[in-house]
Amino acid sequence: MEEYSFEKLSDKISICVTKSHGFGTDAFLLTAFSEYRKKDVACDLGTGCGIIPLLMQRYAPPEITYGVDIQPLAIEQLEMSLEKSGIDSVIPICADLKELWEDAPLGRFSLVTCNPPYKAGSAGIESLIPAHRIARHEVMCDINDVCAAANKLLKFGGRLCLCNRPERLGDVITAMKNNNIEPKRLRFVSKNSSTAPWLFLIEGKKGSKPFMKVLPQLYVMGENGYSEELERIYSMGLGTED
Repeated sequence: MEEYSFEKLSDKISICVTKSHGFGTDAFLLTAFSEYRKKDVACDLGTGCGIIPLLMQRYAPPEITYGVDIQPLAIEQLEMSLEKSGIDSVIPICADLKELWEDAPLGRFSLVTCNPPYKAGSAGIESLIPAHRIARHEVMCDINDVCAAANKLLKFGGRLCLCNRPERLGDVITAMKNNNIEPKRLRFVSKNSSTAPWLFLIEGKKGSKPFMKVLPQLYVMGENGYSEELERIYSMGLGTED
């Protein structure tokens, strides 16, 4: 086990972080964008330290949430976080998303989330830290693998929510459509109104008819620091009781 520490996500929830497995703003944005519901059966693919399942626990958490990652250290960190926080509605799974896991409840999930590797396997300079290379580059899985796994897990009408860099938008939409997941909502994220987007958030529904809604852009910064919307996302859970 690497040297680790705990960071508080709320008064009751703490997350174990290491040099290999931490988290960033993307996870908060994706969790909020997913509009997870209390009645959801959810699965986070490539969960890392489990930041997205843990953020969902802050308010109206899903009925059950699986956190899946191929890296044992990541799952060990999630297990430590769950024990420290007294959470029993998150199930850590160490598995390859290309194969999933034995007895996976296929076709049962209403929500799948994923903060996937942004860089294609041959693009950019790869990190010397193995965990970072796996998280940032498509060396263990690619976007089609993510969408194929989501298609297996989701029930009809179930939702896949993920984020990626704008230059990968075409790849993501193609992968969704090739796996019977129709893009339905799209939102771009930029630093402010004068800068180009650095991230997009997208939701697709399994088996849905074509129609995609492009939402207003989300700005990270405001006049005096973080924007009001980002402050709300950081400070509170955004699940719904529906």
